[in-house]
Amino acid sequence: MLPFIIIALVILHFLFSHEAGSNNPLGIEFKYIDHITMYPYYILKDIYGLILFFIFFIFIVCFFPNALGHTDNYIFANSMVTPLHIVPE
Repeated sequence: MLPFIIIALVILHFLFSHEAGSNNPLGIEFKYIDHITMYPYYILKDIYGLILFFIFFIFIVCFFPNALGHTDNYIFANSMVTPLHIVPE
């Protein structure tokens, strides 16, 4: 349920930002005075950022999949040796 609430809040935030503008915290109408429109500038800037993020993410996943793994996950299992962190009570 929480992801749907977060998505709804993001959509509401996007709609209110589109209506009032990103540089307008007071909500006062300043038409055509240093006005940057939402569609070509902000939308394309966000898409560019997402593309850069996914290129970096795909590069890490494809070429270095074990770079972020924990080193204990790469120790071969040996049924004859008890790990050091397991001790009897």
